[in-house]
Amino acid sequence: MRLQARFRWLPTPFRSLFLFMVWLLLNNSVSVGHLVLATIFAILIPILSFSLREPQPLILKPGLALKQLLIVLYDIVVANLQVALLILGPSKNLRPAFIKVPIDLTHDMPITILASCVSLTPGTVSAEVYPIAESLFEGEEPTQRYLLIHVLDLKDEQALIKQIKQRYEAPLKEIFQC
Repeated sequence: MRLQARFRWLPTPFRSLFLFMVWLLLNNSVSVGHLVLATIFAILIPILSFSLREPQPLILKPGLALKQLLIVLYDIVVANLQVALLILGPSKNLRPAFIKVPIDLTHDMPITILASCVSLTPGTVSAEVYPIAESLFEGEEPTQRYLLIHVLDLKDEQALIKQIKQRYEAPLKEIFQC
């Protein structure tokens, strides 16, 4: 992958800014030496690692991405309350289970974000995405992919699958247009 001239020094500007800030925060210093090292690392690390990156879809709807972030944060708060009530109640009422959620996303980054949203919401944990794309032979048509999720208390499998697909996957498909 060849860098265009305008991106040669900062192929990933946000990542460079992030590296610069993290270096300063980790060292708890804004001395000249740390500013110079942070700048060097912020420029060199993205340049040296650029050829190792796989192209990912861009966020095409940042407003929707912000709205989705707020929805996930709301779901985390509500799920925390629900899990607290489940844990404080009689444990014999819990119905833990694994479910397979068919996913239509094709790129790694949106799939990772979907799995993270599920795992961040208390009461559910993403266990695996399968089949793994690398296991497919070249030229072979991709098969249906699934997100394997462990649920602390499963009441209705189909309703949960529908909720995950509508509440998390559909907005991600629209945000990344994939």
